[in-house]
Order: sequence, then C-alpha cells, then structure tokens
Amino acid sequence: MTRAFYLRLTVVSLLVLGCSMLVAGVALLPSYFFVKVKQNLVLSKLEEQKAETLSSLELEAVTLTGKLNAKLNLVESSSQNKYIVSQKVINEILLKKIPEIKITRISYSSSQEGRKIQISGTAPSRDKLLSFNNALSNDPAFKQVDLPVSNFVKGSNISFFMTIIPN
Repeated sequence: MTRAFYLRLTVVSLLVLGCSMLVAGVALLPSYFFVKVKQNLVLSKLEEQKAETLSSLELEAVTLTGKLNAKLNLVESSSQNKYIVSQKVINEILLKKIPEIKITRISYSSSQEGRKIQISGTAPSRDKLLSFNNALSNDPAFKQVDLPVSNFVKGSNISFFMTIIPN
C-alpha cells in the first residue's frame, strides 16, 4: 500500500510538472512570435538602408566627418606626447612654500633645452626667501632650482623670480 501511494504521488507530481511546462510554453509562445516578427522587421529595414544610395549632400557629410575624425586623431596623438605639468609638481612646490611667501604666478615652458617651471611672487624677508629656495633645492622632485642673486637686493617685501627644472 505504501508502494502504491509513492507510485501515485510520483505520477501526480510528473503530471503537474508536465502541465505546468505546457502552460508556460503556451504563455511564452506569443512573446516568441512577437520577437521574431520584430527581428525580421529590423533586418529588412537594415537591408533597405544598406541598399539605399546616399545623396551628394549626405556623401559630402560622411567624407567631412571622416576628415574631421582624422584631424582629431592627429591632435589627440600629438597632445599625448607633450609633457604636462602635473598636479604632483605643483603640489610639491606648494607644500614647500612658507606661509609668509606669496606666489603670484607659476608658468611652464618647454623647449629643446628642456622643461622649466617659473615661479614669481613676493617674500617678506631674505631669510624666508632663502629657506623657501633651500626647501625646493633639497626636494628630489626638482633637478635644479635657480634663484638669481638680484632677488636679494631688497631687504623686505622682495619680489622674486625663480626657475625650477623638474626631474
């Protein structure tokens, strides 16, 4: 009797599973046909557009776009090869700056001789300017720091100009 019960339970479970799969298949069938029709419609429109010839205005626009893309690629490739003063270099300068020293300008120049960063600003005294110069000179991020002696002529409120060569 137990065996017959498990046999009936198995048959009923398989019957319910089969009916569920049949209902699910019937429920998904309209969606499947809808997707197939849409796919065929899109493919036919794509073929129509490929077969369509371009007007002279559209053809001119396509060639101009190609030329513009070539020029943009040229500009992008040339700008990638240039040295850009990084935030790291500017941060190194600003971290070494003494609070009393005011930097008015930081400029960058690149030539065949190399890269140079020029700083101008004001310092309250010779000592402050000299300690700023020494701090930058001792920094390994900079190869050379040039502070002309003429900057030390005035005793206070010194306008200075400094040239730094980064590593």
